[in-house]
Amino acid sequence: MSIPAQSSGTPDTEPDSPEDRLRRFATIWSRAIFPSTATSLTRAEFERHLLPLARGLSDILHARSFDPAPAGKVGAALVDAHCTDPDALSSTLGVVDSYLVLYCGATALSAEDGRARCARIQHALAGGFTQALRERTRAEQEAIARSALTARTDAERALHATETRFRAVFKDAAIGIGIADLDGNVLEVNDTLTRMFGGLDHHVRSHKVTEWVHPEDTPYVWKYYDELVRGEREHYRVEKAFYRNDGTVLWTNLTVSLLRDTEGRPQYQLALLEDTTERRLLNLRLRYEATHDALTGLPNRTLFFERLEKALSADNGSRFGLCYLDLDGFKAINDSLGHASGDRLLVEVADRLQSCATAPGEMVARLGGDEFVALTTGPDTETEVDELACRILGALGSPIRLDGRELTVRGSIGIVEGPAGERNAAEVLRSADITMYRAKSAGGNRFELADAEADARAITRHGLTTALPAALERGEFFIEYQPLVHLGDGTVHGAEALVRWCHPQHGVLGPDRFIALAEHTGLIVPLGRWVLEESVRQAHFWQKRHSDGGPVRINVNLSPTQLHHPRLVAETVDVLERSGLEPEALCLEVTESALIGADDDLLKPLRQLAEMGVDIALDDFGTGYSNLANLRRLPVSVLKLDRSFTRGMQQHPADPVDLKIVEGIVSLAHSLDLAVTVEGVETGAQAEQLRKLGCDTAQGWYYARPGAPDRIHSLLLADAV
Repeated sequence: MSIPAQSSGTPDTEPDSPEDRLRRFATIWSRAIFPSTATSLTRAEFERHLLPLARGLSDILHARSFDPAPAGKVGAALVDAHCTDPDALSSTLGVVDSYLVLYCGATALSAEDGRARCARIQHALAGGFTQALRERTRAEQEAIARSALTARTDAERALHATETRFRAVFKDAAIGIGIADLDGNVLEVNDTLTRMFGGLDHHVRSHKVTEWVHPEDTPYVWKYYDELVRGEREHYRVEKAFYRNDGTVLWTNLTVSLLRDTEGRPQYQLALLEDTTERRLLNLRLRYEATHDALTGLPNRTLFFERLEKALSADNGSRFGLCYLDLDGFKAINDSLGHASGDRLLVEVADRLQSCATAPGEMVARLGGDEFVALTTGPDTETEVDELACRILGALGSPIRLDGRELTVRGSIGIVEGPAGERNAAEVLRSADITMYRAKSAGGNRFELADAEADARAITRHGLTTALPAALERGEFFIEYQPLVHLGDGTVHGAEALVRWCHPQHGVLGPDRFIALAEHTGLIVPLGRWVLEESVRQAHFWQKRHSDGGPVRINVNLSPTQLHHPRLVAETVDVLERSGLEPEALCLEVTESALIGADDDLLKPLRQLAEMGVDIALDDFGTGYSNLANLRRLPVSVLKLDRSFTRGMQQHPADPVDLKIVEGIVSLAHSLDLAVTVEGVETGAQAEQLRKLGCDTAQGWYYARPGAPDRIHSLLLADAV
């Protein structure tokens, strides 16, 4: 059982001197651990006993050459003082963590250094306590084991030999020994057994063996007992709990043997009891630590998965609801205020979350970092889980005071709800995780409900992301080309290279399905280089086959990540030189949004390429909300007008507003010596309007859909004819 988190605030009044503060610390310490201490001292005497130990901790904290090892002796001293209950250790660590620096700290010691020293002192103290307890337990166990063997052997001999020898063993044994008749009447008990049951001999003798029933008895305990008193079993060994006279529970390893008379008839039963209460409590403590988060005290991932799997395996028609919470912007708090402040923030968040899940069937756990989960089970989780999520967001809404600052904590929650038995724990948690990130991408501080289609899309995106590197190595990408048509005479001016992915399972995928994933993983750089190499090689092939016509331009898209690549210029020059294509035949398309607010360092490689003769096209112009005045400083020679401006020209009559906008943009571009290309041309009327407005080139389904390189070859051949 862990002690409640103590406030780290400054007390209303501080002691007058270091010695007074030290005594105050000893008082707090004694109050925390005295209830769980098996000592004959009064609390005041116990406090005086702790004072030199507190002084020792203070000296360790203040030491110029800091060495936490002596704190281990303090832990060992607690064991020597019979503070062996696990709660005594957890309470001691809690007091040291909360009050040692506060009452025993020095002004020359920084807060951060103080907390760091305090943490190491706790570690050494706990190690000393554990080592001392382990040695004490080992010594007792060895004594018990030796005594048990000696007691059983010597007891049988003593019953058949001399009463004197039996009494010696019976009285001095380190384990509890009792003798009862076959009706269960207790005849004799030794002092050790009496002490184990609370020190009252009559309390033990007044009960029959069959009355020592405990709710946690396994069914076979009394089955073995019945067989033994009937003479069908010589002995049995079980783990059994008993109630002491004060109502507390005594856990034992119980060995019961049948004693026969000289003629072999069953006569007595001999019980040997090894007290395993402390060992069991220690095991329970270790189990608690293995299944609970050390920082917040909440159940950890291990215990949460146990509870979730149990809820999902229920076959009584029950339902479950899961809230997966991730704090928004927690990394910024850790980076700016430090991990110690971040930890205190997580503790406060954990306390608030616990207050939200107090109903039967509800629990909160910390998975790690700033990720928490809340689980609710029962027949009405469809409404309860939404209410739980609202309570969580409401609890996080109040500012948290930390180191004199008020911090506002927000969180994103993904909710999964449904009947038990349909999904396993890993599938539920994955769906909740995906849904949580959907809530985070929608702005955070909200919750979203799981959606099977959205989960499938996210899983597909993840699968595509992991398959991208191997896809490039296996040659699964290919390029389609869409012709660029000169509006003045209708001839093919060039083509835009559009990459496609021939996925083994999903078929042909357009760039909208994988370019963003390639950007996120960094694979866009090698993929973009491959597209440039293939496109330039293809353009050079077209020029060789149609040398009698004008140069065939090839347009290749550049992603924002490629713009920041330090070898962009060098690799472009290398590709052109190896292919033999003139720089004037290459046009690199950059989206307007990628150049918004671009500084000179970002524009430098584009200017170098433009000076070589490579055209730079500003793609999707009109969608990035850039300042038109910026066009003067950008090294672009082509504006690619977004299709949203020309969609109104597909109708008859054309939208006059769209006509005016396009006319103005064309006029502005030409005044800056920029050519204008229009995307998304789908009708002849639209193409004619754009020609009249002075647009230079166009592309779209009206002319041709993206296709294989041979289609461009056929169009070029048709123009030549």
